[in-house]
Amino acid sequence: MTALVSLSNRINPTASVHTGPVSPGLMGTPKRAMDILFALAALIFLAPLLAALAIMVKLSGPGPVLFRHRRCGAQGQHFTLLKFRTMHVDADTRLDDMLALDQDAHAAWHTYRKLRVDPRVTKLGHFLRRSSLDELPQLINVLRGDMSLVGPRPIVDEELARFGAAADLYNAARPGITGLWQTSGRNETDFPTRVALDSDYVTGWSFAGDVKILLRTIPVVLAAKGAY
Repeated sequence: MTALVSLSNRINPTASVHTGPVSPGLMGTPKRAMDILFALAALIFLAPLLAALAIMVKLSGPGPVLFRHRRCGAQGQHFTLLKFRTMHVDADTRLDDMLALDQDAHAAWHTYRKLRVDPRVTKLGHFLRRSSLDELPQLINVLRGDMSLVGPRPIVDEELARFGAAADLYNAARPGITGLWQTSGRNETDFPTRVALDSDYVTGWSFAGDVKILLRTIPVVLAAKGAY
């Protein structure tokens, strides 16, 4: 799989975007069947944990249990992404205030769209994010067909506009709960590298490659590598 062997390109912020042919298997029946079977089994097995986390989020402060956000999906469609809420209800105000006062934070936000010290995130939210437990409701997105187990990281319209010529590659696949970005440094990578990772995944897709990424996800999540 091209995406798993072109490491030098993926870690280079100025890496070129691969624009080769897209495999029809990205939206094919075998990949979709794996998504459905795995997501359904995971939801059943994890039901007690999901219920416990929902209660913890509810008790952590005002606001809904689930965070719903409009994201870009396959073939130019949009969908509502689900996560356990990790932020305060006045998150946008907290972020704007911090960026206005802290130039280093402003620069980091512009480069990574993430902050190591994020004023928007609750105490429980920090734990959920580092452990990736906040992502578990996206199994419902997988069952709905909005997402896949493996694919490009789900993004918003503002980010898609920054993909440039690679936007067509992003639109060719369902966004994934995990993917090359999640297993290649996550928040330690900058935006151009993230675009290159997603592009590599789409142009080099294979069923075996998806399995490898799923297996690589387990130690990455356990180690909280690149998570904050």
